[in-house]
Amino acid sequence: MAASPGSTAQGRAVNPLEDAHTVVALRRGLLQWYAENKRPLAWRENKEPYRVWVSEIMLQQTRVDQMDAYYRRFLDRFPTLGDLAGASEEQVLKAWEGLGYYARARNMRRAAQQVAEQRAGVLPDTYEGLLDLPGIGPYTAAAVSSIAFDRPHPVLDGNVTRVLCRLLRIEEDPRKTSIRARLIAAGETLISPEHPGDFNQALMELGASVCAPLNPACELCPIRLWCRARQELDDPGRLPFKAPKKPRPHHREVAGFIRRGSALLVTKRPSDAMLGGLWELPGGRFMRGEHPPAALRRTLREQLGIAVQTGRQLAEIAHGYSHFTITLHAVAASISEGDPHAGNSADWCWAESTELNELPFDRAHRRLLDLLASV
Repeated sequence: MAASPGSTAQGRAVNPLEDAHTVVALRRGLLQWYAENKRPLAWRENKEPYRVWVSEIMLQQTRVDQMDAYYRRFLDRFPTLGDLAGASEEQVLKAWEGLGYYARARNMRRAAQQVAEQRAGVLPDTYEGLLDLPGIGPYTAAAVSSIAFDRPHPVLDGNVTRVLCRLLRIEEDPRKTSIRARLIAAGETLISPEHPGDFNQALMELGASVCAPLNPACELCPIRLWCRARQELDDPGRLPFKAPKKPRPHHREVAGFIRRGSALLVTKRPSDAMLGGLWELPGGRFMRGEHPPAALRRTLREQLGIAVQTGRQLAEIAHGYSHFTITLHAVAASISEGDPHAGNSADWCWAESTELNELPFDRAHRRLLDLLASV
């Protein structure tokens, strides 16, 4: 009986990248599958480099099924690189609100300003040129250079890593430097020199829709004949190697609900802090043994130099960040000493409800504001 394309006559799978004809067949099969099965996504409608760049930055932290509204909102607000370069940090953060990792939005603005000032508003068309911009690393440079400019640089995101680890039966941790280098070399061998952008997107699409983290749909995979994990393992889904997750620390935080007439007191986070440049209800993290009212009184003395009388707890929400989780308590309060002046400052303001909608808040405090408004 004839051997299958990915095995020897004895049934043992071989490295599919060792044979040039196999590599060509893999490319052809994957590109044909992508042409027939790719999802109709907003950021695939226009390969203008600025739009590709925006989409790739967003895709690093947002699931495809959630990103469409964010992408369209951002481009409605900043349709060109020049519009982004000319915007204030607060305007950019507001357009980014809800996506998280706000440093990426700040870096996008910085990169846009650099391109506007040094390159007449034209993004670099090479991998190396893109790497010189703030906030652009190897993945983004490879994705943008290949999709927007047809440069043959392989991408290596989570989806591509999963596909390659299974295709080549790599059972070591892909986060190791040596394994990452092996995966990049595999991508360089595989990538289509004629259609590098489509090929990179095809690998990412395959990982997202067929070669899923759990229960991969191997029967639908266009490269299943050469996949070593499918041929040699009982469960291809056990690859790639996954290190045990460390438990995320949990913190309790308090936020003060302080009104002056119809306006609400809000504060701005320092630009060099986590969530820098975003607004929030004033407050902070609990100390050991503190209750919400005591934590609020202490943090407002430390932050704003004011004394407050605290009332009842109004709401409580749980929220998760990438490296820790919080429980956020909202406590009603009134200022009893050290009342901020009538005017606003760069670090705090009395905001009416319409103004609150215009200011950028992180997701936890926006959820809290929405909850308090409903109450």
